Amino acid sequence: MTQTIGFIGLGVLGSAIAENLVNGGLDIVGFDVSDLARDKAKSLGVRMVSSPADLASHKIVFTCLPNAQALQQVLNGDDGLLSIENEGQIVVEMSTLSISEKQDFESACTASDRVPVDCPVSGNRIMALNKKLTAFFSGKASAYKHIAPALKLTCSKTHNVGEFGNGTKVKLCGNILNLVHNTVAAEAMVLAMKSGLDPRMFHEVISGSGSSSAMFEVRGALMVDEDYQKEAMNLSVPLKDARIISDHAASLYCPIPLYQAALQSYYSAAAQGLIDKDAAVVCQVLERAANHQRD
Repeated sequence: MTQTIGFIGLGVLGSAIAENLVNGGLDIVGFDVSDLARDKAKSLGVRMVSSPADLASHKIVFTCLPNAQALQQVLNGDDGLLSIENEGQIVVEMSTLSISEKQDFESACTASDRVPVDCPVSGNRIMALNKKLTAFFSGKASAYKHIAPALKLTCSKTHNVGEFGNGTKVKLCGNILNLVHNTVAAEAMVLAMKSGLDPRMFHEVISGSGSSSAMFEVRGALMVDEDYQKEAMNLSVPLKDARIISDHAASLYCPIPLYQAALQSYYSAAAQGLIDKDAAVVCQVLERAANHQRD
């Protein structure tokens, strides 16, 4: 029998994950507040419902949402997921939220006899479509065996990182590397071009070398082509995450100076009206700062 899984939040990342699950042979039933997202999800083979409550009967439900307010509405709003009893239902929360917001989610699920899972993923839409996400599962170990097969349909790596909340802690620390690697990739690309090197040649010879990174290989290709319209992850997402990361680090009195320095190029991009572009657009910002004009 085909396994049915509920999926709430079918935006840029969620739709890519759901597409992999459908292509992997699962029956995905979804909900999203956006008409555009609903139409796109239908075209991918997702069966859409009219409210989160319509997913309350399923054994497993994934949520992939933009912020804590959206998650709260999904759980406890009109026709919310938790409005209907389903003891033992596993709710897999994949969003990037603060530790306290994840704990609120845990409390709400526990109070309704659900099994809460904190499972953010590392990667963007491009990586999701290529099944190269990394999942950080945290929660009851008994739940892992139920959701691991689905995760492996969209992730190249899945890790059980321990107790609930550890997944988000790993994700926040990993996002520091993500943003810094992206900014450094742009710095290197701009210096290479200003040195007279062909950007495509530079990207090809560095990719796969000891100097490379996943961000250089994925976003470096966008920088070469000046293709900042890609539906991967626009600047609003890392800028939202930056507030969460900065607050988390401050609460622990942990300095993150390199991250804060790298973040300034993102602020510059947003100030220049580029917030809806892919994060690779920081290369354009640094080209302007270096007074470099491509041929």
